[in-house]
Amino acid sequence: MISKFLSKLKSILFKSAVSSETPLKKEAKTTKSVKSPKTKAKKGNSKKNIETLTTLPGVGAKSAKALYEAGFKTTKAVIDADEKDLLSVSGVGINLVKKLKKLK
Repeated sequence: MISKFLSKLKSILFKSAVSSETPLKKEAKTTKSVKSPKTKAKKGNSKKNIETLTTLPGVGAKSAKALYEAGFKTTKAVIDADEKDLLSVSGVGINLVKKLKKLK
């Protein structure tokens, strides 16, 4: 129930942030086409990092992707993260957080 509330809150917050920064988003698209070779390298690294996150107990492909997109790029970052930060990630529940905290 809390995760649904947090997800809804995120969607509300990000909608208002995107609508107020529409001109910046257009600029990002133009620079993205310029940096396409680097983007491909980042995608390869992100895929590798997501696969690395799945080595944590209880973390599957979906949870690993959600953690990566939330800013947890390494297993150490996930293990050292605060419980509240982990719970704010969509798809991460209290049971997974308990498993991860046992690794410390």
